[in-house]
Amino acid sequence: MFQRIKPLPPLNCLQAFEAAARSQSFTQAATELSLTQSAISRQIKRLEECLGRPLFHRDAQGVLLTPAGERYFQLVQRLLRELASGTAALTRRQGSLQLTLASSPTVASMWLTRKLPELQRLHPQIEIRILTMADPRQLDLSEYDLALYYLVPGEKEPPGVQITRIMEQEEVIAVCNAGYLQQAGPVTSPQQMLREHTLLELEDYFHDWLTWEDWFDALEEPYQSPTRTLKTNSYQLLMQAALAGQGIALGWARLLQPYLQEGTLVQALPRSMPSKGYLCLLEPSHRHASVATRLFTQWLLPKATSPTC
Repeated sequence: MFQRIKPLPPLNCLQAFEAAARSQSFTQAATELSLTQSAISRQIKRLEECLGRPLFHRDAQGVLLTPAGERYFQLVQRLLRELASGTAALTRRQGSLQLTLASSPTVASMWLTRKLPELQRLHPQIEIRILTMADPRQLDLSEYDLALYYLVPGEKEPPGVQITRIMEQEEVIAVCNAGYLQQAGPVTSPQQMLREHTLLELEDYFHDWLTWEDWFDALEEPYQSPTRTLKTNSYQLLMQAALAGQGIALGWARLLQPYLQEGTLVQALPRSMPSKGYLCLLEPSHRHASVATRLFTQWLLPKATSPTC
C-alpha cells in the first residue's frame, strides 16, 4: 500500500504564492486570480506559518522574495507547470491530433497563416489552434505545443523550451505597395525617401524590432525625422497600411516573401540591413511529442540542423 505524501503545504495557497512571486506584487496576483489583495495576503501568511519562515520582504515600496522564498518559488513554479502540462495532456483528445501553435501576432498573420494551407493539404487530420502573444516569456508552457517567434541571440530566452532556428540570417528591407510608388513617385535614395515619402513607423516595439533610425545607421546614412509619417503600435496595422498604399514600412524579407513574390509588396530601395533576430521554433522541454507535433515539425523542418538561437 502506498503511503500518504506528507508533509504538504496548504495546496490552495501555492497558486497565490506563485502568482505573487512571479509578479512581485500582491495586487497583480489578486487581479490575476480574481481575488482580493487581502485574500492573497492571508493565503501567503498561512503558507509562511506552515513553512516556519518568511517568503517575502514587505515594505512601503512593495514585496520582494527572501532567499528562501526565491528557492521555494522555483520549486513551486516548476511543479505547477508540470501539473498543468500533465493535466492538459490528459484532457486532449485520443490520438493527439490537435495542435496549438503560439506565435507573435506579426508572425501569425504575415507568415504562418500563409503556410498552413500546405500543411493542411498534407495532413488534413490535424486540428490547428493559433494562440497569439507578443512576448513569448508571458506564455505558460502548458498553453501550447509549439511556438514560432523571432528571438535575438544573447537576449534572455523563454524558459523551459528547446529552440531551433527556422530561418538563418534575415534581411530588413523597406517595402511598399507598387501603387504607392506610382502615386508618390519613385524612391531614388535614402535621403530623398526621408524628404519626399511617407514612412510607416511602429511605436511601442519590443527589443527585437528595428527602427528607421537603426536602418539608416546600418546603411551609414544620416538620419533626420521624416517629413511625413504614419505611426501605429500594431505591426499588422502597419503592414495593412503598406499594402493599402499609404507609405513605406520596414519588414523582414523572408517573412514577407509571399507578398514580394506575388507583387502585392515591392522593395522600395535595393538596400537592406541584417536583422538582429532569427525566426525560431520553440518546443516545451520534457514533454512527450504528440503525433500532431511530430508531423508539424517534420513538415516545417524536413532537414533541420540549425543551431539554437
